[in-house]
Amino acid sequence: QVQLVESGGGLVQPGGSLRLSCAATGTISIINTMGWYRQAPGKQRELVAHITSDGTTTYVDSVKGRFTISRDNAKNTVYLQMNSLKPEDTAVYYCNVEGVAYHLPVDEWGQGTQVTVSS
Repeated sequence: QVQLVESGGGLVQPGGSLRLSCAATGTISIINTMGWYRQAPGKQRELVAHITSDGTTTYVDSVKGRFTISRDNAKNTVYLQMNSLKPEDTAVYYCNVEGVAYHLPVDEWGQGTQVTVSS
């Protein structure tokens, strides 16, 4: 069974930085796409960024130039470096991993970590 363990959320002032981490534990033979989503109160969950197995990245327009997604394949871990944070970045952030385990597709979500940007 694959589980995702997130860390790194918290309270930060506008303009500050945070780094989120998400480690996939358990048996997973192939990890394809790793991504970060967020959900603010009263809003739908949206894709923030994702990274494919070959390192191709995609970002939502609102975070381009401020956030950087990266992955460490040896550690089955994905990171989200968030700089120049704005109050509108406040949300619960979820990581997502798609891959294969025991020849079956995997589509797992983390438990979510709160990011609050406020002075």
